[in-house]
Amino acid sequence: MSNAMYNKIWHQTQEALNSLLDKESETMTESQRNQGFIFQMLATFYIKYVQIFRNLENVYDQIVHPQKRLLIRKILDGVMGRILELKNEMVELELTEFHYFDDILQDLKLAPQQLDIPIPKYFLKEKLEVIKGREKILAQILADTGLDMAEKKYSVKSIPLEEAVKLIQIAERARQGRLRAMFMKQIFLQEYRAKQAKFLSEKVADLEAAALQIQKVWRGFHQHKKTEKLRQEEMIFLGMNPPPLFNEVSATIIQAEKVTSLRNEVQMKHEEKYREALVTIKDDLKLIEGPDIKENLRDQIRHWFIECRNLTGTFPDYPHVEEGGSAIIFSNKTPQQVTEDILASQEEEEKNKKNKKKAKKPKKPKEDKEKKSTREKSKEEDEGWKMSPSVFLPTMEEGNNIYKDMWRNRDESWNFPQDHDPELIKQEKRKELESEIRIQVDELMRQELKNLKLAVNREKEQPVKAGKKKGGKEKKKGKTGKKGKKDTDLTADRTIESLYKELVEEGLLIRALNVNLSDYIGSATVHENAPLVKSLLLAGPSGVGKKMLVHAICTETGANLFDLSAANIAGKYPGKDGLQMMLHMVSKVARQLQPSVVWIRDTEKTFYKKVPSAERMMEPKRLKKQLPKLLRLLKPDDRILIVGTTQRPFDAELQSFCKVYQKIILVPRPDYASRFVLWKQIIQRNGGIITNALNISCLAKVTDGFTQGHIVQVVKGVLTDRRIHRQNYKPLVAAEFVAALTRMSPVYQEEEESFKIILTSTGESSVIIKSGRSNQKREQESQQPGKDPLELQVAPRCQFEDEGGATSQDSRTGMPKPLWVKSEPWH
Repeated sequence: MSNAMYNKIWHQTQEALNSLLDKESETMTESQRNQGFIFQMLATFYIKYVQIFRNLENVYDQIVHPQKRLLIRKILDGVMGRILELKNEMVELELTEFHYFDDILQDLKLAPQQLDIPIPKYFLKEKLEVIKGREKILAQILADTGLDMAEKKYSVKSIPLEEAVKLIQIAERARQGRLRAMFMKQIFLQEYRAKQAKFLSEKVADLEAAALQIQKVWRGFHQHKKTEKLRQEEMIFLGMNPPPLFNEVSATIIQAEKVTSLRNEVQMKHEEKYREALVTIKDDLKLIEGPDIKENLRDQIRHWFIECRNLTGTFPDYPHVEEGGSAIIFSNKTPQQVTEDILASQEEEEKNKKNKKKAKKPKKPKEDKEKKSTREKSKEEDEGWKMSPSVFLPTMEEGNNIYKDMWRNRDESWNFPQDHDPELIKQEKRKELESEIRIQVDELMRQELKNLKLAVNREKEQPVKAGKKKGGKEKKKGKTGKKGKKDTDLTADRTIESLYKELVEEGLLIRALNVNLSDYIGSATVHENAPLVKSLLLAGPSGVGKKMLVHAICTETGANLFDLSAANIAGKYPGKDGLQMMLHMVSKVARQLQPSVVWIRDTEKTFYKKVPSAERMMEPKRLKKQLPKLLRLLKPDDRILIVGTTQRPFDAELQSFCKVYQKIILVPRPDYASRFVLWKQIIQRNGGIITNALNISCLAKVTDGFTQGHIVQVVKGVLTDRRIHRQNYKPLVAAEFVAALTRMSPVYQEEEESFKIILTSTGESSVIIKSGRSNQKREQESQQPGKDPLELQVAPRCQFEDEGGATSQDSRTGMPKPLWVKSEPWH
């Protein structure tokens, strides 16, 4: 796309944002009672903001005008914040993290894929150099200490001598057996050829019968090929088979990638020119317009002196530097407005004097206050639901106003390459230059005002005012009081580089695997919820991808990964002081090099009910009391996320366990659709070729109950180098993978049930599960007779019905199947 096309998309998106802001300003003051209507309104706003976000993110990534990009980035940040606010409103209203927008999407004529929130590309682009430098340092430290070599060595397992001899004997006997088989095959073929030659010499040749036989075979072969080709074309047309060269990168995509890289280079050049222009244009303005600005300011302030003298009889007090100096008086005001303000302030002073003389009104009795409070409460109840005030709406409105004033009708026919606009820089730098010169002028005019007071009033030169001293005393009084305890820096004499190196050497700061969220086939829940909270728990059976999700968070955000698992910190920094030092170092480095992720693997060990005798030496509960303290120390602007992973939450003491983690995400086994995509993509990633001989649907059905980890393990075991090379002669079949699956144990329904029962039985944390019912439907259910109250309490957190209301059953056990996390196989 050209720059003109992206400019057009930006203008259309801004118009959509403008109309949406107008609608939001109307609904802010209205109160509603109908819960269904409230959710529809919030959901509509949410979906529209997501569309605006997608367009703005695309425009910001591709547009090359540096001044436009600054404004788009400001609006983009506001839109992201507003999306999170609306999401929070819907969660509080519906008491669930999952919402269904089918009707609204249909009304807006949108596809479900258009609800996906992409990770902004500038997250990694803007700090790409920092991330690369950090990776180099980490690799160098690992190489110097030999930790990376140690990891490679541990992957090679040693076996006993007897077992090694047996393996060699088996291989040798197999080799001898193959040689004997080849020898016997050659003898058999020789005898067969001799028999055939003898038979053919005795038989009389019939040329017509031979020709007819050849024709039959050829016509059958030709028709078979033709039918197979038509069948393939039909399957491609129906969308059941991919088209030819589907996995190959097309020339159009390659060209688009080249254009994108060139556009990024142009962006960087324009950014450099813009930064240089900011300096040069300001210097030119200072040289050319600086003296005139200085003289105009002095004349303006002198005129104010005279007007005040004429109106009040005395010279005014000059505003202090802390208050803003003369800018407070002349900010966007004409001389007439300034005189009106002086008269108004004089009238207010007279009124205040009269009010002080009046007697104070008697206090109302306590009964009146109580009645007033009850009235206020009843008013609040009568008013109904109102939308919470937004922090990001003012930012978006400010950006939208700048767009309307500056860019909506701007003629850019002269700026085809979309370089910076010098006139806009001049307007911006004039204001900066004026504020800088005003500070100098204020110092001169303060002295001039003193001289005028001495000359006209014939007073001795005194300090500016006693009020200034009083103000200073008041400030001191404000500071007095109990001083809070400050966190002492235990490593004040050490650099961040030395702390970073020590944490790497101790194995507490590890290298994150290069995994993207797009590589995780299944639910995108972590992607949506991780930025909203400070602590997050991923719970689920072994092999569902919890570890992969942790590494994906680090890869997508460029975050450092700290491993504070019980097994990893065992024996490191012993004692109470050592533990305090370790946590101090981790939190200090995590803050300085944020974003950061603190990972606690097998986090149930930190909150054991009873420590097993085999793990007592490891002291797994060292962090139990320290984790809540670490969470309390995290400030709102700290981009630090504590992530725990567990496959045995029932071993933990749930009360303290759930207090630490604000959100709990249950990651279930993959469903049929996810298993189908898993088999297909994992086979292809490991070098496998999918043909019609391989029934992927059959594999997806057979592996009900198996996790992503099981499937990866099976595929890697079957697709050896030898098997990959033989695929052209012997295509892959499902039976090869099924045979490997028989040696593995699946995750049974009862194990998933135990996760649900344990984690939904506590109300301390928000358990993120799939829930298709609205609050309105729950209220109707609660009024029905015969309902178990305990069941109704659990219903908002977990349910056994799908979106259509039908009960989903396990294909093996026939038991109700909980639909926890919505599986979306293409995310």
